[in-house]
Amino acid sequence: MKEMKIKLCVDDVRYFVKASAECDFDVDVNYNRVLVDAKSILGVMSMDLNNVLTVKFYGEDSGFESFLQKYAVA
Repeated sequence: MKEMKIKLCVDDVRYFVKASAECDFDVDVNYNRVLVDAKSILGVMSMDLNNVLTVKFYGEDSGFESFLQKYAVA
């Protein structure tokens, strides 16, 4: 399992969900106690996008990881 902290705006959600859906492994997004499937646009849109989100993914995909780097926070 890998974990990365990201920050999304509403306009980025569609691209994030599309990139997550192309992965053949599970991708989750969480903030505090809320955990949603990153492949669900409704789930990701229901998150509080004003805060930093944690993405957990359970596989290897260098394209997905480089995509996440665009939204990574320190």
